[in-house]
Amino acid sequence: MPTAPTTDAVRPSRRPARDLALVAVFVGVIAALGLVPGLQVPGFAVPITLQSMGVVLAGAVLGGRRGFLSVVLFLGLVALGLPLLAGGRGGLSWFASPSAGFLYVWPFVALLVGWLTYRMGAPYKLRWGIPINVLGGMVLMYLGGVAGLMVFGKLGFSAAFAALAIYLPGDAVKMVVAALVARGVHAAMPDLLPVHEPVDDAEPVAA
Repeated sequence: MPTAPTTDAVRPSRRPARDLALVAVFVGVIAALGLVPGLQVPGFAVPITLQSMGVVLAGAVLGGRRGFLSVVLFLGLVALGLPLLAGGRGGLSWFASPSAGFLYVWPFVALLVGWLTYRMGAPYKLRWGIPINVLGGMVLMYLGGVAGLMVFGKLGFSAAFAALAIYLPGDAVKMVVAALVARGVHAAMPDLLPVHEPVDDAEPVAA
């Protein structure tokens, strides 16, 4: 009897020059989203900004490897003192601030979102893209944010989580918007996502 067809992934060939350009573009995207004025809620240490959406987009558009590299490069520039964080902030001191937990987890958010998105393959599907964004852009990101408030803000777990809970509705909206944007980008650049195709040429197995 013939073996059952399996599923394989036809991945786009790697082009280092294009990869570098895409990474650089998303460093600019994340920085540009930081120029949008953040909403500082009285009594809360972390402002509401669009930069976290840029991190999720880096993964959803570029995939895990390139998304991770773009965020690491962005944070490296911040560490060197460039005022790229929301509100024109920059420098090593922000890596020990109450919001530092988000910065430390950002590369891994892009990595997780990108890996899962590219496992999903082409075409980009909102029914998977939105949950993937929520998993990386909210669950993982909030774990980092809570940890940062506990370590650098000297808060207990309950107090740290309560301090961030107000941002949940806004972040949920950002994850949906990020999925919509990612779908548009992948529709315009269909060669970014790998295509999963059935393999029908397996060798027959003797009965």
